Amino acid sequence: MIGIVRYGAGNIFSLTCALDRLGIAYGMVHTETDLEQFDRYIIPGVGHAGAAMNKLEQTGLVPVIKALQKPTLGICVGMQLMTAYSEEGDANLLHIFPNKTLRFKSSPDYKVPHTGWNRVHQTQENPLFAGIPNDAHFYFVHSYYIEYNNAYTLASTNYSLPYSASIWYNNFYGVQFHPEKSGIYGETLLANFSKI
Repeated sequence: MIGIVRYGAGNIFSLTCALDRLGIAYGMVHTETDLEQFDRYIIPGVGHAGAAMNKLEQTGLVPVIKALQKPTLGICVGMQLMTAYSEEGDANLLHIFPNKTLRFKSSPDYKVPHTGWNRVHQTQENPLFAGIPNDAHFYFVHSYYIEYNNAYTLASTNYSLPYSASIWYNNFYGVQFHPEKSGIYGETLLANFSKI
Protein backbone atom coordinates (compact mmCIF):
# COMPACT_ATOMS: atom_id res chain seq x y z
CA MET A 1 0.00 0.00 0.00
CA ILE A 2 1.20 3.52 -0.84
CA GLY A 3 1.72 6.08 1.90
CA ILE A 4 1.25 9.68 0.72
CA VAL A 5 3.43 12.04 2.76
CA ARG A 6 1.25 14.90 4.02
CA TYR A 7 3.23 17.98 4.95
CA GLY A 8 1.00 20.83 3.81
CA ALA A 9 2.58 21.49 0.41
CA GLY A 10 0.75 19.16 -1.93
CA ASN A 11 -2.65 19.29 -3.55
CA ILE A 12 -3.32 15.57 -3.48
CA PHE A 13 -6.90 15.46 -4.80
CA SER A 14 -5.96 14.62 -8.40
CA LEU A 15 -3.37 12.08 -7.18
CA THR A 16 -5.82 10.23 -4.95
CA CYS A 17 -8.45 10.29 -7.72
CA ALA A 18 -5.95 8.63 -10.09
CA LEU A 19 -5.05 5.99 -7.49
CA ASP A 20 -8.76 5.37 -6.88
CA ARG A 21 -9.35 4.88 -10.62
CA LEU A 22 -6.49 2.38 -10.71
CA GLY A 23 -7.69 0.53 -7.62
CA ILE A 24 -4.39 1.18 -5.83
CA ALA A 25 -4.67 1.26 -2.04
CA TYR A 26 -3.18 4.25 -0.23
CA GLY A 27 -3.19 6.07 3.09
CA MET A 28 -1.70 9.23 4.58
CA VAL A 29 1.63 9.69 6.35
CA HIS A 30 1.68 12.44 8.98
CA THR A 31 4.22 11.02 11.44
CA GLU A 32 7.15 8.61 11.54
CA THR A 33 4.91 5.95 13.08
CA ASP A 34 2.57 6.16 10.06
CA LEU A 35 5.39 5.09 7.75
CA GLU A 36 5.46 1.58 9.16
CA GLN A 37 2.10 0.55 7.68
CA PHE A 38 3.10 1.18 4.04
CA ASP A 39 5.39 -0.62 1.60
CA ARG A 40 6.09 2.41 -0.62
CA TYR A 41 5.67 6.18 -0.49
CA ILE A 42 4.76 9.18 -2.64
CA ILE A 43 5.95 12.70 -1.80
CA PRO A 44 3.66 15.11 -3.68
CA GLY A 45 4.21 18.84 -3.93
CA VAL A 46 3.08 22.01 -5.63
CA GLY A 47 4.20 25.61 -5.32
CA HIS A 48 7.40 26.94 -3.76
CA ALA A 49 10.27 24.49 -3.09
CA GLY A 50 11.79 26.53 -0.26
CA ALA A 51 8.45 26.84 1.53
CA ALA A 52 7.72 23.15 0.94
CA MET A 53 11.07 22.16 2.48
CA ASN A 54 10.32 24.35 5.49
CA LYS A 55 6.97 22.62 5.97
CA LEU A 56 8.57 19.19 5.58
CA GLU A 57 11.19 20.06 8.21
CA GLN A 58 8.41 21.04 10.63
CA THR A 59 6.99 17.50 10.43
CA GLY A 60 10.23 15.99 11.77
CA LEU A 61 10.18 13.51 8.88
CA VAL A 62 13.30 14.74 7.04
CA PRO A 63 15.87 12.31 8.54
CA VAL A 64 13.39 9.45 8.28
CA ILE A 65 12.64 10.14 4.60
CA LYS A 66 16.35 10.32 3.77
CA ALA A 67 16.83 6.90 5.40
CA LEU A 68 13.89 5.17 3.66
CA GLN A 69 14.70 1.80 2.09
CA LYS A 70 11.33 1.22 0.40
CA PRO A 71 10.34 2.60 -3.05
CA THR A 72 9.71 6.35 -2.80
CA LEU A 73 8.38 8.58 -5.59
CA GLY A 74 8.57 12.38 -5.59
CA ILE A 75 6.14 14.20 -7.89
CA CYS A 76 6.83 17.77 -9.16
CA VAL A 77 8.02 19.78 -6.13
CA GLY A 78 8.23 16.43 -4.33
CA MET A 79 10.91 15.44 -6.84
CA GLN A 80 12.68 18.80 -6.48
CA LEU A 81 12.81 18.31 -2.70
CA MET A 82 14.98 15.23 -3.30
CA THR A 83 17.73 17.37 -4.87
CA ALA A 84 20.49 19.15 -2.97
CA TYR A 85 19.46 22.77 -3.52
CA SER A 86 16.83 24.95 -5.17
CA GLU A 87 17.18 28.50 -6.46
CA GLU A 88 13.54 28.88 -5.42
CA GLY A 89 13.90 30.30 -1.93
CA ASP A 90 17.70 29.76 -1.98
CA ALA A 91 16.95 26.53 -0.12
CA ASN A 92 18.98 23.50 0.88
CA LEU A 93 16.86 20.40 0.31
CA LEU A 94 16.98 16.67 1.13
CA HIS A 95 20.19 16.03 -0.87
CA ILE A 96 19.21 12.49 -1.82
CA PHE A 97 20.41 13.49 -5.30
CA PRO A 98 23.35 15.92 -5.74
CA ASN A 99 21.56 17.79 -8.56
CA LYS A 100 20.39 21.39 -8.24
CA THR A 101 16.93 22.77 -9.03
CA LEU A 102 17.26 25.88 -11.22
CA ARG A 103 14.88 28.48 -12.65
CA PHE A 104 14.06 28.53 -16.36
CA LYS A 105 15.09 31.68 -18.17
CA SER A 106 12.07 33.23 -19.87
CA SER A 107 12.28 34.16 -23.56
CA PRO A 108 9.84 35.00 -26.37
CA ASP A 109 9.92 31.32 -27.43
CA TYR A 110 9.86 29.79 -23.95
CA LYS A 111 7.42 31.21 -21.42
CA VAL A 112 7.81 30.53 -17.72
CA PRO A 113 6.21 28.57 -16.19
CA HIS A 114 6.53 25.63 -18.56
CA THR A 115 2.90 24.53 -18.76
CA GLY A 116 1.43 21.79 -20.91
CA TRP A 117 2.30 18.54 -22.62
CA ASN A 118 5.86 17.63 -23.52
CA ARG A 119 7.65 14.55 -24.81
CA VAL A 120 9.64 12.52 -22.30
CA HIS A 121 12.61 10.56 -23.62
CA GLN A 122 13.64 7.51 -21.58
CA THR A 123 17.41 7.42 -21.13
CA GLN A 124 17.53 4.15 -19.13
CA GLU A 125 15.37 1.07 -18.91
CA ASN A 126 13.50 0.92 -15.63
CA PRO A 127 10.31 -0.75 -14.35
CA LEU A 128 8.84 2.70 -13.64
CA PHE A 129 8.41 3.24 -17.40
CA ALA A 130 7.43 -0.32 -18.32
CA GLY A 131 4.83 -0.36 -21.09
CA ILE A 132 5.26 3.36 -21.81
CA PRO A 133 6.49 4.28 -25.31
CA ASN A 134 9.68 6.25 -25.58
CA ASP A 135 8.90 9.93 -26.26
CA ALA A 136 5.40 9.63 -24.74
CA HIS A 137 3.76 12.90 -23.72
CA PHE A 138 3.30 13.91 -20.07
CA TYR A 139 1.79 17.01 -18.47
CA PHE A 140 4.09 19.63 -16.88
CA VAL A 141 3.51 22.76 -14.78
CA HIS A 142 6.72 24.23 -13.34
CA SER A 143 9.07 27.22 -13.36
CA TYR A 144 12.11 25.33 -12.02
CA TYR A 145 13.87 22.29 -13.46
CA ILE A 146 16.32 19.61 -12.31
CA GLU A 147 19.71 20.06 -13.94
CA TYR A 148 20.60 17.17 -16.21
CA ASN A 149 23.00 14.57 -14.83
CA ASN A 150 23.55 11.29 -16.71
CA ALA A 151 24.16 9.37 -13.52
CA TYR A 152 20.68 10.03 -12.14
CA THR A 153 18.49 10.83 -15.15
CA LEU A 154 15.91 8.16 -15.90
CA ALA A 155 14.12 10.26 -18.53
CA SER A 156 14.67 13.69 -20.01
CA THR A 157 12.72 16.37 -21.80
CA ASN A 158 13.54 19.68 -23.44
CA TYR A 159 12.13 23.13 -22.80
CA SER A 160 14.70 25.70 -23.91
CA LEU A 161 17.33 23.21 -22.68
CA PRO A 162 17.47 19.49 -21.84
CA TYR A 163 16.69 18.63 -18.22
CA SER A 164 15.72 15.66 -16.09
CA ALA A 165 12.03 14.79 -16.37
CA SER A 166 12.59 11.76 -14.13
CA ILE A 167 15.42 10.81 -11.79
CA TRP A 168 16.35 7.57 -10.03
CA TYR A 169 18.79 6.49 -7.34
CA ASN A 170 18.42 3.18 -5.49
CA ASN A 171 14.85 3.16 -4.10
CA PHE A 172 14.21 6.85 -4.81
CA TYR A 173 12.37 7.97 -7.95
CA GLY A 174 11.22 11.39 -9.07
CA VAL A 175 9.09 12.78 -11.88
CA GLN A 176 8.83 16.48 -12.71
CA PHE A 177 5.60 15.98 -14.66
CA HIS A 178 2.24 15.15 -13.09
CA PRO A 179 1.45 11.48 -13.82
CA GLU A 180 -2.00 11.90 -12.27
CA LYS A 181 -2.81 14.48 -14.97
CA SER A 182 -1.05 12.71 -17.85
CA GLY A 183 -3.72 10.33 -19.12
CA ILE A 184 -3.07 6.67 -19.79
CA TYR A 185 0.72 6.84 -19.66
CA GLY A 186 0.67 8.71 -16.38
CA GLU A 187 -1.65 6.10 -14.92
CA THR A 188 0.62 3.36 -16.28
CA LEU A 189 3.55 4.95 -14.46
CA LEU A 190 1.62 5.08 -11.17
CA ALA A 191 0.56 1.45 -11.61
CA ASN A 192 4.20 0.51 -12.33
CA PHE A 193 5.35 2.28 -9.17
CA SER A 194 2.80 0.36 -7.11
CA LYS A 195 4.50 -2.89 -8.22
CA ILE A 196 8.20 -1.94 -7.92
